[in-house]
Amino acid sequence: MHVLVCTQPHQLELREAPMPTCGPGEALVRIRRVGVCGTDIHAYGGNQPYFDYPRVLGHELSGEVVAVGDADRQALVGQNAYVIPYLHCGECRACRSGRTNCCQHMQVIGVHRDGGMADYLVVPVEHLVTSATLDPERLALIECLAIGAHAVRRSGIGAGELAVVVGAGPIGMGILQVARSRGARTLVVDTNPKRLAFCRDTLGADAVAHALDDDVVARIEALNEGALAEVVFDATGNPRAMNRGFDFAGHGGRYVLVSVVKADIAFHDPDFHKKELSLLGSRNATREDFEAVARLMEAGELHAEAMITHRGALGEMPELMPRWCDPASGVIKGMITLDDTQEVWP
Repeated sequence: MHVLVCTQPHQLELREAPMPTCGPGEALVRIRRVGVCGTDIHAYGGNQPYFDYPRVLGHELSGEVVAVGDADRQALVGQNAYVIPYLHCGECRACRSGRTNCCQHMQVIGVHRDGGMADYLVVPVEHLVTSATLDPERLALIECLAIGAHAVRRSGIGAGELAVVVGAGPIGMGILQVARSRGARTLVVDTNPKRLAFCRDTLGADAVAHALDDDVVARIEALNEGALAEVVFDATGNPRAMNRGFDFAGHGGRYVLVSVVKADIAFHDPDFHKKELSLLGSRNATREDFEAVARLMEAGELHAEAMITHRGALGEMPELMPRWCDPASGVIKGMITLDDTQEVWP
């Protein structure tokens, strides 16, 4: 089979590899779609924490189950599925308390171990979720949106509260949509006018603000009867933006950091205490979040497919990835299709 290997920053190579086989508790999946996310882009650019090279990227995955290692799981064969890529140990204190998303010994497919930019991938059966209603493209979007769903669930946001989503990338767009499904009012902040318009006109944001050209604090206060936001989400991956987000949260508010950066985040302690802010980290997602996203998709409450702006075959990615990493390309969500990749294999 063929795999796409990130050998070092800014270098992808399409290689041949032995066909994998699955053992007990495992399934062999023919990969159909791979979403390209910020983690992949940061790894490609050499800016991803928790990352070693060489590595096969890809954790936003869908495919068809072609074999299983257990006789009593044969009914899975032939079904479409998505992958929960967070391989938790099940034994640490976090896992035992149900916080599998922040397992002390976390292994993420495509980050800590080789991922799904390949023709086939072996995954634990317990991390495979089949669907009879969602097609491979939507299945491959579930992981991205589950990140946002987990952040929204962490925030405890309720109907009528104002959510300020800073960062209009795919993760921010997921947060926006899931927050709206809970009845929250939404303001999206970014520096890209086209993405802001997309969030407003396609994804249904109540308001948008340009992070540099608009007075964001004044915009929040105008939307919230003179108060700042009940909840602020950062999905920028930008340390300056993450620091600034403290200024958007109101008294008794919550600030959820969804981004991961190689930097220190600082805040002014008197303001933090005066507001009695709750500062929350949000990492990965749990099965509960994946299932919530799937239900919202099936109910037609998410506009996930509208986020896909670029598509390419596996063999085209050494050429396409540098273009997709360029902000001028206009990529929101790139999707790798593996149905016809043999046509472009060298």
